[in-house]
Amino acid sequence: MTIIDAHHHVWRRADLPWLLGPTQPRIFGPYDPIKRDYSVAEYTADLSGTGVEKSVYVQANWAPNWFVDEARFVANLAEETGWPHAIVAYCDMTQADARADLDRLAALPLVRGIRHQMHWHEEPLYRFAGSADVVGSPAVQHNVAALSDYGFVFELQIFAGQITPALQLVDACPDVTFVLQHALMLVDTSEAGWSAWQAAMADLAARDNVVCKLSGLGTFLRHNDPGHIRAIATEAVDLFGADRCLFGSNFPIEKLWTDYGALLKAHQDALAERTTEERAAIFHTTAERIYRLA
Repeated sequence: MTIIDAHHHVWRRADLPWLLGPTQPRIFGPYDPIKRDYSVAEYTADLSGTGVEKSVYVQANWAPNWFVDEARFVANLAEETGWPHAIVAYCDMTQADARADLDRLAALPLVRGIRHQMHWHEEPLYRFAGSADVVGSPAVQHNVAALSDYGFVFELQIFAGQITPALQLVDACPDVTFVLQHALMLVDTSEAGWSAWQAAMADLAARDNVVCKLSGLGTFLRHNDPGHIRAIATEAVDLFGADRCLFGSNFPIEKLWTDYGALLKAHQDALAERTTEERAAIFHTTAERIYRLA
């Protein structure tokens, strides 16, 4: 079975003062080892021997005014190297009307979706958006709804505590496919935290236009924990079904604490008891369908 990595990044340090500057909180902790170039060559070396044959680049927060430059940079890499096979770009979805920016991104054939991170948490270090409810704001609803005209997905990155405004967004945009980033970013692993996360996951799974990305599961643990991955993957697949779940490495972020082979194996082991068809969906078919990779 060939594998699709539905979430990774490449970057050049010189181009990323926003990504690498001191002002933006890092939910994944100290990141000195990745304050450097992460090239396609290093990425493909990292996944050598794993069976990964296609990948999706997800925006890495260049300065917001460089959103087209980032997507074009990655598109040029794809022409030169054959990687990646699709791009999720950044666009400011809080502006009054994003169509002019979306038109510019749509000129790049590999662009398949948009990520504007809207996660907000009581802990400032885990906070990206200006408020918890911006994800459900009228401007965001207006702009995300427009994505259906471009055939773009929207990568939804929130915490469980934002479920109410997030559902307002999802329900307001029935023609848009939402890709739930990092399986809703479970940060609180206490019994109460798990219950809140599980309930929010169930609410999202009840919406047919939401799929769940199994990526970034080591973010708050800051190590590769196969048991943790198994618990989250099991719950996600039980709720969403295999045809609405997909694997992503979140490399090079996860490279801070593990290697690609060990990370992929933890996900494969977590799903080893699933049927052949289910595993094929999670590691290949769902991503192929959602990002139009065939």
